[in-house]
Amino acid sequence: MRKPSAGKDRPHALCGARLFDGERFHDGAAVVVTGAQVTSICPIAALSPEIPVQRLEGGILAPGFVDAQVNGGGGRMLNDDPSPETMLAIAAAHRKFGTTSLLPTLISDTPEKSARAIAAAITAAQLHASVAGVHLEGPHLAPSRKGAHQAEFLRPLNDDDIGSYVQARAACGTVLLTLAAEQATPDQVKRLAEAGVIVSLGHSNCTADQAEELFDAGATGVTHLFNAMSQLGHRAPGLVGAALCHPHVWCGIIADGHHVDRLALKIALRAKAEPGRLFFVTDAMSLVGEEGQSFLLNGREVRRQGGLGGACSRLTLPDGTLAGSDLDMASAIQFGVEKLDLPLAEALRMATSYPASFLKLADRGVLAPGSRADMVHMSGKLAIQQVWTGGVARTAGVDAPAGRR
Repeated sequence: MRKPSAGKDRPHALCGARLFDGERFHDGAAVVVTGAQVTSICPIAALSPEIPVQRLEGGILAPGFVDAQVNGGGGRMLNDDPSPETMLAIAAAHRKFGTTSLLPTLISDTPEKSARAIAAAITAAQLHASVAGVHLEGPHLAPSRKGAHQAEFLRPLNDDDIGSYVQARAACGTVLLTLAAEQATPDQVKRLAEAGVIVSLGHSNCTADQAEELFDAGATGVTHLFNAMSQLGHRAPGLVGAALCHPHVWCGIIADGHHVDRLALKIALRAKAEPGRLFFVTDAMSLVGEEGQSFLLNGREVRRQGGLGGACSRLTLPDGTLAGSDLDMASAIQFGVEKLDLPLAEALRMATSYPASFLKLADRGVLAPGSRADMVHMSGKLAIQQVWTGGVARTAGVDAPAGRR
């Protein structure tokens, strides 16, 4: 193995693993990294002898995972403390599971909490690119489909809200807003979409016609498909039916076997009109990466049941309502391959290029010239071996330039 150069911005290469670029596999290939960016993907034989090489021992080298919905991790919940420090701690907790870009997600709360979360995202995104923006899941949700959200926080969208979200979009890049069709008008959605805010429908009991109106107005996503929404009926297709039929709508799914039965997910995967796709989200809570058995969500106890993390356990309120998940992105990919019979390439796309496309993160979710050198090395059994963000290797909490041991 060639010894790596000490210059962190000099080109270096990684090879020895099967390379997945966000769309397809490359065998016998290397990825060349310069500073924080990917320079090229080329055959190993075409590498210049001057480029230092790190040889990985088999497995898969893929883009870092992208998660559009992360409420917490590592013992922290964004609602408890919507600060840059909390967002960075959540990102660090999920990084060990291969996630290199995420949207910290605020569950419906007070206007003051929403303002603090937006301000925190602006700062956190400047401090570390792993915080790609913010996801506001509410408060513009339907009380009839509130799920684990508290009804007293739910309300219609107004002009002041729109102004705040548009300003946030200009300051921190990516703002994803989940709202119910009952709480917003097509004109309001159009104004948000034209300003670059990504609008996703969720926690809604709307009809398919109501959903299609907002899709046509600019909404491009559906938050955790099937969960907390009007279902697919043979005479009332609901939000589920509208989302599957509309070609430009992307749908997040929580692939843990608790939120949605695997057969329903298989049907949805086959039914989804393209180019919009289904993609993985974790909807993770604070216990991801922790061994605790409970935490508080707006003063209500949520307990872990059935296992210790991944797709094995579920999180519930005392009345049995699911309250987010205990899922990490690596476990979602494993669930997709093992339980949904997905080809490995498609499962990887659902954690990389698909969510990046939905969030309009052109430099994430892929390994291509000009993309961020966010990468994950997995074993043949899809266990995480090493993670890089912006060309920096993260091993046991210690940072080292890629190409170094």
